[in-house]
Amino acid sequence: MRMQRRTLTLGHSPDPDDAFMFYGLAAGKIDTRGWRFEHVLQDIQTLNDRALCGELDITAISIHAYPFVADRYALTNCGSSMGDGYGPMVVAREPMDVADLRGRTIAVPGERTTAFLALNLLLGRGEFRHHVVMFDQILSHVAEGGADAGLIIHEGQLTYSNHRLHLIVDLGQWWERKTALPLPLGGNCIRRDLGREAMVEIAGVLKNSIEYSLAHRDEAVEHALKYARDMGRELADRFVGMYVNQWTIDYGEIGRRAVRELLRRGAEIGMVPQVGEIDFVG
Repeated sequence: MRMQRRTLTLGHSPDPDDAFMFYGLAAGKIDTRGWRFEHVLQDIQTLNDRALCGELDITAISIHAYPFVADRYALTNCGSSMGDGYGPMVVAREPMDVADLRGRTIAVPGERTTAFLALNLLLGRGEFRHHVVMFDQILSHVAEGGADAGLIIHEGQLTYSNHRLHLIVDLGQWWERKTALPLPLGGNCIRRDLGREAMVEIAGVLKNSIEYSLAHRDEAVEHALKYARDMGRELADRFVGMYVNQWTIDYGEIGRRAVRELLRRGAEIGMVPQVGEIDFVG
């Protein structure tokens, strides 16, 4: 049966790395194989929630959130954001030891973010208090005394010192020391009911967009600058390089192993359901 190509909703964050990743697609630089794409830009917590309802055809998703939607979505083999020896950070107004975070109130960017899962793996589930704050407001929230510490993602990892905050722990570094693996933060997933043939073809289009952006870095970074909060070109380029790289083109066996290990540990502490065999498309 011939595939019925149509307009697909594509959810991703309004951040430099996602903007860079999908530049080739957004700017009409690649062959979309007859598919049309409607870009839906929302923060990752909102995208995680929308995935639970199956609202988007393709969406960025926190790896933490994936087991909750695995019956409806498959991960694409491209589009991952890996913390390769770096990742989400916990910052505070004053220096402290990691152990001092237990019992404190920590502002977090969402309860289904991978950062939140990693923090629970580090400190122990139930060992700290938390409240959810929009990711781009956490730095000012902590600086103004709204929480004892903040769990920061995205460009906050490079700009927290502007708020006179101190790094307490880098969860990507901690995870690498513990497992010798990169920390799989986010990925792209695609609706299973599109059918296997369509899923593979669409994943190929997404991969081509990533490859185009990496091959035309200057123009793709220029596009990404529209979404760079508190960052000039040099810092934005550095941030993009952290999260759009060889892991983004293909998880590879190490990346896939990292996803399985993170979710296995998450299931052990009761924060995610057992996901079984993970289907990577493409």
